[in-house]
Amino acid sequence: METDPKTEAKQLAELHRQRMSGLLADKKRIFAMAPENALNAILEHPMNTALVHSMAEEDFFFLINDIGHYDALELLSLASNRQWEYILDIEAWQRDRIKLKTVVYWLNLLHRADPGRFLTWSMEEKYELLEYFLNRTAEIFIREHDEDPSDLGDGFFTCDDIFYVRFSDDAFPDFENEEEREEIEEFAYTLIQRIADEDHMAYQLMLLRAASVIPGESEEEAFRFRNVRLAEKGFLPFEEAVGVYAPLKPGAMKKEPRGKIKNETGADFTVPVPLNHASMLRSDTLFGTALKHIDVEAAVNDIQIEFASLCNRIIAADQDPIKEKEQLRAIVNKACGYLGIGIHRLAKTKTPPLSAQSASIICSYALADIFRTGYAMVLELKNKALQWQRKSWFAKNNLALAFWGEHLVGHIGGLMLKQPKYFDNYVTGSLYREFASVDDIKEAEKALTEAMTFDNIFSVMNIDTKGFPDRSFVTFHTVLLTLWARNRLGLLPHDRVLPVDMEAFRPFYRSLWGSGKHTTQITDSAKSDFLDWLSVSTGLAAYEISRKAAASLENLFAAIEDEFANVEEKNLDARFANLFLLKK
Repeated sequence: METDPKTEAKQLAELHRQRMSGLLADKKRIFAMAPENALNAILEHPMNTALVHSMAEEDFFFLINDIGHYDALELLSLASNRQWEYILDIEAWQRDRIKLKTVVYWLNLLHRADPGRFLTWSMEEKYELLEYFLNRTAEIFIREHDEDPSDLGDGFFTCDDIFYVRFSDDAFPDFENEEEREEIEEFAYTLIQRIADEDHMAYQLMLLRAASVIPGESEEEAFRFRNVRLAEKGFLPFEEAVGVYAPLKPGAMKKEPRGKIKNETGADFTVPVPLNHASMLRSDTLFGTALKHIDVEAAVNDIQIEFASLCNRIIAADQDPIKEKEQLRAIVNKACGYLGIGIHRLAKTKTPPLSAQSASIICSYALADIFRTGYAMVLELKNKALQWQRKSWFAKNNLALAFWGEHLVGHIGGLMLKQPKYFDNYVTGSLYREFASVDDIKEAEKALTEAMTFDNIFSVMNIDTKGFPDRSFVTFHTVLLTLWARNRLGLLPHDRVLPVDMEAFRPFYRSLWGSGKHTTQITDSAKSDFLDWLSVSTGLAAYEISRKAAASLENLFAAIEDEFANVEEKNLDARFANLFLLKK
């Protein structure tokens, strides 16, 4: 009985799908291993060539970097031509210029990994790169029939007594190690000899063309083709990649549905799915939980490919080459954070949306657009900070940003960076980090609002900023609280921020906490007294100040409590007082 061709084709397609699905599971398992264990697992795999070829170029690149280039020679021998080309595209360029040392380094490695295939590949696909390499490093002479070879000088090499090649002592100046330089020179001579043995006409044509290469034109042409290849991965030229930071309002976004969240569609394995990017997603993020809520394997794969492309675009925009997984993790966290902010913004909810709603959003819009609408919230806050600074009271009085104290300066300074950052103050191990949620933006906005509130108050007060003590670090806390204390103690002048004598300050300090035993909270009467003083000093009604600055004033009193709550009057020491200016 003959088999139906359609049935046989379906069976083969299903068999292929099962095989690729098995390879995908093996890749996930291997990428979770330590580098040396991953290398052994790949080499011992019964389908190691198919396994390596099924890896996305980005994943393969990080893998060999983790393992070590020379230790990964066997993997390089298993790699596909597209994976070889990707390595050169990533490694061999510094912006729009070829890094010759890196080119030579990788050509040597690839030649060592598989000499036969490298020879074929370089002659068929990379001959222009070889010609550029020879033009930049070698002296090429064509001997005339009546010319004596000895006239050319020492050190020349020839395969046919016509073309003579010499790599001078300074041909590879970037290789400072003598052993490395000798290895590269041996590779160069060996390559020329092998090409001559393989195809003498190709050898002569290569040297003839190499002698007449115009480096600038050659680089420009190679750069153009390289950009086309990398654009498919999200590595756009800088002037295009930087568009990922262009703000986008939710109303300007267009829906780009990529399929249902739940159905029976099988995954498409024709395009390798980058795994490292998705494996680094934190499960407690909006984007991470949304991705887990999608059951359709094909949709998940599409999103993972798009997410990797977004990360690559960020790398291209930041112009900071990424070669190790830990470096990639920072980019993944950055992309994930702004995607989460964008999802929250599009959901229009006060609290983070549920995973089902988040999943619906990432299935409806392009990830780059979601990222841009999330980043736009931070840019809006940054622009608000910059506009305020230009017109602020403190700037007009030539006061430094440090006037606003460590906490407010941290947040405001982070917003004013070229790429705004959240002031983390080493909570998670760093002073600044990327914004990761809408709550981060609210926290930064709260700090900015507090500074703007007090700046408005200062703008209607009569304060002699030129009289600030030169040897004391003066902040807005110091100004307000010292002026209040001096006023209540009857010290003149009232508009000068001058140190208060310790003995004079003690009764005022006692009044903050009430009579009797020292407490850890400032009394309501002290807070009311401060409000009354501020009302008189600004000419504003007390209720108006309270309405606009209640939260900021509470923070001011909280700062006093943090510094002095456990300090009894007898233990006061001017050397350790930061909020009040006291005589030492």
